[in-house]
Amino acid sequence: MTVDREQVLRTAAALLSRKATATMDEVAKSAGIGRATLHRHFAGREALVKALEGLGIREFEAALDAARLNEGTAEEGLRRLIAEIEPAAGLLAFLVTENQLFEGAQVHEGWGRLDARVSAHFRRGQQQGEFRIDLTPAWLTEALYGLIGTGAWAVQDGRVAAKDFQYMIVELLLGGARRNVEQ
Repeated sequence: MTVDREQVLRTAAALLSRKATATMDEVAKSAGIGRATLHRHFAGREALVKALEGLGIREFEAALDAARLNEGTAEEGLRRLIAEIEPAAGLLAFLVTENQLFEGAQVHEGWGRLDARVSAHFRRGQQQGEFRIDLTPAWLTEALYGLIGTGAWAVQDGRVAAKDFQYMIVELLLGGARRNVEQ
């Protein structure tokens, strides 16, 4: 029987997005393969997480491409990005919690490319007068990642309706937490 490595990764991503502490045995079971087969593809949890990191980077890059950030206003681009990234939000939330991905010189260059593209989008929005200039593009990028991750967890836990994912992230990020009271 031939094992589809990509399908195993997607199954692992789905499981670990819901249960970050899942064991390799649980990953193998959810993928419908034996533990030995899983270990032939991924020598251990660290190798599996590194492969998931590659998948997450590819998913995020595809979302950035599909969002066409340079078309229309920066706000419209941001709305498209959040819509495009929603299917992979759980995987990204899991990856953000995996500390070994973000240690020193071992940081995957893909994360740097992603950060640069998202930050450039926020910078464009600031230069066009759409986004606040008192918050750096780097901070806005980190805030976006945090909202995507917590939004994914809230939907998975049933605390937030899936249909509200995009709206809540965009509105909180763009509007900030302050309530504007018109006088």
